[in-house]
Amino acid sequence: MQFAIELARRAGDLGLKYFRDLDSLTIESKGHQDLVSEADREVELFIRAAIAADYPQDGIVGEEHASVAGSTGYVWVIDPIDGTANFVRGIPAWCVVIACARDGETVVGVIHEPSTGETFHGRLGGGAFVNGRPIKTSAVTSLEEGSVGTGFSNRADTENVAVLVRMLLAEGGVFFRNASGALMLAYVASGRLLGYVEEHMNAWDCLAGMLLVEEAGGMVVKPDPKTVLQDGTLVITGGRGVFPKLRELCSEVFKL
Repeated sequence: MQFAIELARRAGDLGLKYFRDLDSLTIESKGHQDLVSEADREVELFIRAAIAADYPQDGIVGEEHASVAGSTGYVWVIDPIDGTANFVRGIPAWCVVIACARDGETVVGVIHEPSTGETFHGRLGGGAFVNGRPIKTSAVTSLEEGSVGTGFSNRADTENVAVLVRMLLAEGGVFFRNASGALMLAYVASGRLLGYVEEHMNAWDCLAGMLLVEEAGGMVVKPDPKTVLQDGTLVITGGRGVFPKLRELCSEVFKL
């Protein structure tokens, strides 16, 4: 965990150098509202090199470069810049995400937000923290008492998100979206959001945050350890008081 924390912070410093010089940044589109920049690729290469140096036998799965097979059962799962759409437009809501999974189960998760200097981190069975301070999910029992993070996936019917938002509003709740799923999961873990839901997320976007939510006392729909690294997963998370209602709404909308 300490290695991942320090690496995420160093990667964040590198990302900030690009963020402060956006005029010279090369940006490409990978699909609907799905952008990639040279910063994403270079920061991921930086993270991969550090992992290869300290844990050469471990596997690596990342968003921008090919997977690396390992022999230890441990796989590092990385998103160099989650929230690229924010990053390339100068919006300071993006983060570096590093998780480590053992046989498909996440054992370490780190989400570092360079613009605020906040590092959310935790390990399996060891609790969740931000900059070393313990965090807990929200204890409220009604969706009327806060906001629920929502995301949309290119792999799912985007109409479902609109239906879910309408249902949240009907329950007296409100939705929140900042274009970084990992960061919103960190906000669930720290009690800032009541929950976060998305019909499909890639492993590098969600594994770290889902571990943090659980370690902070919240609940998640468990991903399949056999398929999550390759195929991603449905994400439904929340504090214990609202999770049953969130799962009920998502089950109806996503036809679970």
